[in-house]
Amino acid sequence: MAKDRLAEVLEEWEAVIGLEIHTELTATNTKMFCGCPVEFGGEPNTRVCPVCLGLPGALPVPNEVAIELTVLAGLATECEIAPRSQFHRKQYFYPDMPKDYQISQYDLPFCQGGHIDVEMGEGDDSYTAHVGITRIHLEEDTGKMVHVGGAEGRLAGATHSLVDFNRAGTPLIELVTEPDIRTPEVARRFARKLRTTWLTLGISDCNMEEGSLRVDANVSVRRRGETELGTKAEVKNMNSFKALHDALAFEIVRQVEEIERGGRVVQETRHWDAGAKRTSALRSKEEAHDYRYFPEPDMAPFEFSQEYVECVREKLPELPDAKKARFATDYALPSHDATVLANDIEMAAFFEEAVAAAGVERSKLVSNWMLGELSALLNAEGIAVGESRVTPAMIAEIVELVEGGTISSKQAKEVFAEMAESGDAPGAIVELQGMKQVSDTGELETIVERILEANPDEVARYREGKKGLMGFFVGQVMKETRGQANPQVVNDLLARKLEG
Repeated sequence: MAKDRLAEVLEEWEAVIGLEIHTELTATNTKMFCGCPVEFGGEPNTRVCPVCLGLPGALPVPNEVAIELTVLAGLATECEIAPRSQFHRKQYFYPDMPKDYQISQYDLPFCQGGHIDVEMGEGDDSYTAHVGITRIHLEEDTGKMVHVGGAEGRLAGATHSLVDFNRAGTPLIELVTEPDIRTPEVARRFARKLRTTWLTLGISDCNMEEGSLRVDANVSVRRRGETELGTKAEVKNMNSFKALHDALAFEIVRQVEEIERGGRVVQETRHWDAGAKRTSALRSKEEAHDYRYFPEPDMAPFEFSQEYVECVREKLPELPDAKKARFATDYALPSHDATVLANDIEMAAFFEEAVAAAGVERSKLVSNWMLGELSALLNAEGIAVGESRVTPAMIAEIVELVEGGTISSKQAKEVFAEMAESGDAPGAIVELQGMKQVSDTGELETIVERILEANPDEVARYREGKKGLMGFFVGQVMKETRGQANPQVVNDLLARKLEG
């Protein structure tokens, strides 16, 4: 979906977006109501037991760690922790639900009423998008269906279907936002910040490709100035932040164009096809599904004391917003640098280790290299910073080499490219390739004088006012020194000689 088309649509129309984000609590190691291990992959149906298969007579035992992690997630997002909560049975039939019901939460979730603030734009155009959180509740995940013989990932046309219950019963938190989001970019940044928060808490690996973090969106449109909500469509199958952004952009434009040509938006669930870059109808949601919730009879309600909540609160680590504020204060970073680094848990740790080696006074220089050359490398190779050959010590060393005048900024980029490829230390690369910058004033003064004596006409023209010839003289010196002369020293010497 072209950005200009979305921008054109949003001039007259407003999108109303709410997200539902499911996160598997992989840090619990075991399932929600039994002792089966929580692991991705493996031989199908090998990590199951009578409880997660829903066999007659099997009784669920709640996972204490999963409940604590849910409370921790609520505290991290400014939610109120309910003093009394309980699990419910959510009744519906689906082949990957062996019990024909899911143990979830209904009107008494563990966490309610939080928010996350998302920083948008830069400089004078920056603003904060406040996204309210309706609830965070805890439930068990379903199994996984594999449809064979039909269109990939779809049931239609399949000759038969297989089911793997290994995932069934995995503890899963669902975070539901208020319909506060107005653009695909706010949705993308919200989801990214939430993922960083969960990773900081250590409650999940948040691997979207493996399904540990799954995002669904409800989106509707209305003309600007109107307050009544439009008919919403639910969009599924967005397994990356880019997919979330692109799917919402497409759906907003699709709904507006449908209304403008006299049609109407149908309440339905839609599937995002990343290959075709469009959504398509999956099933109608014209009527609300009656899940026939009732309290789980095999578990008593939960009551949380204030003492318990405060005990969990003490386990909160430094969260992204607090880290951003500390980076701005302790390292004197501008808001943009502090925000980008603090919102990536691996990059933040890398930055602090590099600064510890380079010195706090070089914090901005370290940040420049990380947000410039290093980020470009990671994006080009599609890897995380921990997968790169570049280490914090290397960034610190390359900063020191430039600051000390050993190499120029231009040479430093060449050194970076080499160390990213080979994994060799910057100093070793400089020594091996003979790149050490010439800063000796006496040696350079001799070269400068020789250049000036060899070009008397250019010297005369410079002194007559052709100041642009300074570049010519610098180029001649750099040519003679094979690019290793310190540019600042060369410029100072030439200015003194030519103006003298």
